[in-house]
Amino acid sequence: MISQILFILMAVTAIYFFTKNISKIRRNILLGKDIDISDQKPLRWKTMLKVAFGQSKMSVRPVPFFLHFVVYGGFILINIEVLEIMIDGVFGTHRVLSFLGPVYNLAIGFFEILAFLTLIACAIFLSRRYILKLKRFANPDLKGFPSRDAATILFIEIVLMGALLKANAFEQMLQAQGVEHYTNVGSFPISQFLVPLYTALHFSTETLILFERMCWWFHIIGIFLFLNYLPFSKHFHIILAFPNTWYSNLNPKGDLNNMASVTQEVKLMLDPSAQTPEGYQPPTSFGVKDVFDLTWKNLMDAYTCTECGRCTSVCPQNITGKKLSPRKIMMETRDRLEAVGKNIDANKSFVDDGKNLHTTISEEELWACNSCNACAEACPVNINPLEIIIEMRRYKVMEQSAAPQSLNSMFNNLENNQAPWQFSPMDRAKWTEEI
Repeated sequence: MISQILFILMAVTAIYFFTKNISKIRRNILLGKDIDISDQKPLRWKTMLKVAFGQSKMSVRPVPFFLHFVVYGGFILINIEVLEIMIDGVFGTHRVLSFLGPVYNLAIGFFEILAFLTLIACAIFLSRRYILKLKRFANPDLKGFPSRDAATILFIEIVLMGALLKANAFEQMLQAQGVEHYTNVGSFPISQFLVPLYTALHFSTETLILFERMCWWFHIIGIFLFLNYLPFSKHFHIILAFPNTWYSNLNPKGDLNNMASVTQEVKLMLDPSAQTPEGYQPPTSFGVKDVFDLTWKNLMDAYTCTECGRCTSVCPQNITGKKLSPRKIMMETRDRLEAVGKNIDANKSFVDDGKNLHTTISEEELWACNSCNACAEACPVNINPLEIIIEMRRYKVMEQSAAPQSLNSMFNNLENNQAPWQFSPMDRAKWTEEI
């Protein structure tokens, strides 16, 4: 009974803090401007199933795709076993779902194979980061916490999978001895190879029970801790990837949005007889200065970013040595949003801290982008850094008149000559005289 009470207290505590942290993230995301992107529902479901569940955009790199699919599958499917652990912990039972017979044995065997493959995949991922040192993982963007975060998650996965296999190995030994509660159920294609190692140590029955229980508790406590680490980690994308892909921008990649406020103002200026729409408020600002000016979808993108670096690795400007890194754009947006959230938590409402997105994302980065959409195409969860870059540029131009000289020249020509070129409108057709 004591163990059941302890288990319930831990479960309730873990779920409470997880819910609390999730509610803060939801609050932060909804700080963005409202936008309706719920059209074309059949296509949205198809996109989510293809990109989030099927990980179709990962397949361009077959080896990482397979390894990631194993870890992803391990996370999704092993939760079925966690369901049994939860029931056992609450009611004091042991392998409560074993009444399913052959189906249960098949499931346990499958989970073991998946756990072993996950363990191997995580070890390979660690080696790619810290032994092979792939360029996109050695980028300055990932210095500090992002690098530690990746290693922490992979290490946790390895430890949790190892604890699961060890617990199963001890259980097989207890089943063989006919110990009460340890009925002969389950299939153990991987942990069976650990049994001879432990048998050679001649553990007593009491010691085996202690080790099995320790591994069981270690596994579930690790899951509770992992659950509450997720909201602070880039691995939160395992949850947000699904809604983020559902709300994907389904327009053609090169289709940039017009600013509705500017469009309305132009219509009113060009047509003296135009009627001002009822309730229309003239715009007070343009573009994006801070996270409040982005849409909630842009902010969800920031929280969904996996920091994999595929966007930066295909960015032609980054490849040629420019400062721009689409991954950094998303990380800086998320960091700023987190800072705003903490500001609200501390002051009950946002208090101006003298900072904004432009204090962390430089003009050099913004104007390096050539709007090719390579980053949006490469992202495995349909994040679009270009939308943030374009809106921040609009703020620079329309609010601060701060644009590169080459663009200012074009703006002047458009104003004076009604075209980007430095020719008088009267001379525009002169080239035809030579034909």
